[in-house]
Amino acid sequence: MEKVDKIGKVNLNYDHYNGMDLYCDGDVEDILLDIVKNHSKEEYPDIIEKNANWPILYHLSEQRSNIVEWIPMTHTEKVLEVGSGCGAITGELARKSAGLTCVDLSKKRSEINAWRNRDCDNVTIHVGNFRDIEPDLDRDYDYIFLIGVFEYGQGYIGGEHPYENFLNMLKGHLAKGGRIVIAIENRTGLKYFAGSREDHLGTYFAGIEGYPEDSVARTFTRNGLIQIFQKCGMQEYQFYYPYPDYKLMTMLHSDHYMPKLGELFDNVRNYDRDRMTLFNEKYAYDGLIQDEMYPEFANSFEVILGPPFSVAYCKYSNDRADEFKIRTDISTDKAGRKVIQKHPLTEAAREHIVNIRDAYLALVERFKGGDLEINDCQIEDETSVATFSYVNGVPLSALLDKCLAADDMEGFQKLFQEYLRRISYRDDYPVADYDLIFPNILVNGPIWTVIDYEWTYGKTIPSREIAFRALYCYMQEDQKRMKLDVDKMYRLLDLSRENVAVLLEEEAAFQIYVTGKHSSMVELWKMIGQKNRIPKELRAEDPNNVIVDRIQVYRDYGEGYTEEYSEYAEDEYDQSGSVTVVISVDKDVRAVRIDPAFTTCVVTLKAVLWNGVSITEADTAVTIHPNGAWLSDDSIVFDTEDPGIEFGLEDENLKRTEQDQLTVTMIMSSVAGITAKNLVDYQTEDMEDTVADTAHTSSLAQQIQKIFRR
Repeated sequence: MEKVDKIGKVNLNYDHYNGMDLYCDGDVEDILLDIVKNHSKEEYPDIIEKNANWPILYHLSEQRSNIVEWIPMTHTEKVLEVGSGCGAITGELARKSAGLTCVDLSKKRSEINAWRNRDCDNVTIHVGNFRDIEPDLDRDYDYIFLIGVFEYGQGYIGGEHPYENFLNMLKGHLAKGGRIVIAIENRTGLKYFAGSREDHLGTYFAGIEGYPEDSVARTFTRNGLIQIFQKCGMQEYQFYYPYPDYKLMTMLHSDHYMPKLGELFDNVRNYDRDRMTLFNEKYAYDGLIQDEMYPEFANSFEVILGPPFSVAYCKYSNDRADEFKIRTDISTDKAGRKVIQKHPLTEAAREHIVNIRDAYLALVERFKGGDLEINDCQIEDETSVATFSYVNGVPLSALLDKCLAADDMEGFQKLFQEYLRRISYRDDYPVADYDLIFPNILVNGPIWTVIDYEWTYGKTIPSREIAFRALYCYMQEDQKRMKLDVDKMYRLLDLSRENVAVLLEEEAAFQIYVTGKHSSMVELWKMIGQKNRIPKELRAEDPNNVIVDRIQVYRDYGEGYTEEYSEYAEDEYDQSGSVTVVISVDKDVRAVRIDPAFTTCVVTLKAVLWNGVSITEADTAVTIHPNGAWLSDDSIVFDTEDPGIEFGLEDENLKRTEQDQLTVTMIMSSVAGITAKNLVDYQTEDMEDTVADTAHTSSLAQQIQKIFRR
């Protein structure tokens, strides 16, 4: 007799459940069950921010479903999801299919899945081991999904060839022309060489060196997977490469559309645990891309076993407010030509897509007679999908990077001036593309084409302001670009310090407008991401390779500061960016210097104690001298990557003992170099500046601090 339960509209089948959950994430599952029972999906972003931890983000983030959302389905398909877990993928598959069967080992996780998707009337969840449930499953599924599941084949399928056995089982349940979709980590993904821990074992280099025989999971190289497929007689397969990985994918490349130079810069996103940083992954990826070796070192794979798709690439922009959430695809049409499409991911985003067509027409009119081309746009009325021509060319950002790499500053300036000349055509026309950043312009000889113009407004925006934003965004993406003489570029744009301050405020407001009230994934990473540790040996060899938030303490015995009399603080910043450093000071020490980070930043001194007494007390007499600029009575902005705060101990009124103690509690927030420099410049202006200017600067400083502390 069938043992069936029902939660909402979802059926749970316990026929093969033995009363024991063989897979469990611990107490967090009770928390998740409470959340999905008592809160709507619309509340999940607030809950993620409030909890600020990896398990909650991992299980509840909308970004998780990106890995299947792009797959072209017609709502008529019959689908099997093996290893459905807490339902991060289930809801999207239910929305895209006619009927969905799920299988999972855990009763608790299946209940979480059912509660969060309780309005889906086409979902049945079978609880138990797939090996036991498999004989009772139908044999005509159009799709079978294994998202983060195939690697567990050894533990749950068993046998001498567990992964081949697993696939052969699944093959028997496919309809003719059906597909198996596997998402899995790459055993030789670049991040694991660079110092990320193996996802399942939590140790360094476990996959690279070869898994132990009793490993709970096992991932594969690209060729390793192909060998398994071929042993199972599966000759038709299509590899995709989710980036940064399949868990929180933002981009998906394929063998038909590889990443471009400079594109893969979003690498250090270790939400789950600490990692090392042995080299800069962006530069390593650029080298691999140049040598056409990216597929072997992509961090994850998504493999389609069965007939191929026309989609060659997609990019998600759903880290935004609902009305701006979209997906951009590059596909091949029936004639074999590449086309670009933008899809709304919410009902609210349909209007945003439709407005892109209006933006196209307006920009064409503005630049008529000029030499800046606007890529054409067509809108499909029923779906609100925007279609664009595929344009060949090199991103302007790549050409600028080439100049910087060759120290060709003259060439860089000429390119930038040409950019400024072209975008300034009919500058007084009441239409402007606010997002004319360098990657959005493709250069093919004399032809410059704008390929993305979704942030176009029906008003006049001075071209120098658009150019400033392009420079600002350009420099924030890559530390190597910081060698650019920003002041020179600003002078070229005829921008005063006051102008820059206003533009920075406008940019901050724009980002808030785009992302809505919720924190972006970058901001979430800052809140819950773990430490990035760089071995001391690497730091000595290359001063650029540093842990940006590591704290170094120096003691001056009368001969200045030396590495000999320095140490790294044992305590580290917590998730809110706060730390308390306790420093022992013997009677011969004349001064102490704390380097709060190895990056441009804002530091707020919450408390400074001398032998347990605040230095605000009259008899302490400790002086403070930072190599940055004071924003307020307790906050300092540093526009150098070697910030330091000196505590002077030579005042005759300072009470000294044989062994004193200096205690400093501070909050550190990293700030983009451009922002830091502008803030420092404002604080060091002549005292003749007006009170209004001073108030404006204070407001700017506060806003910047808020932005980077969220």
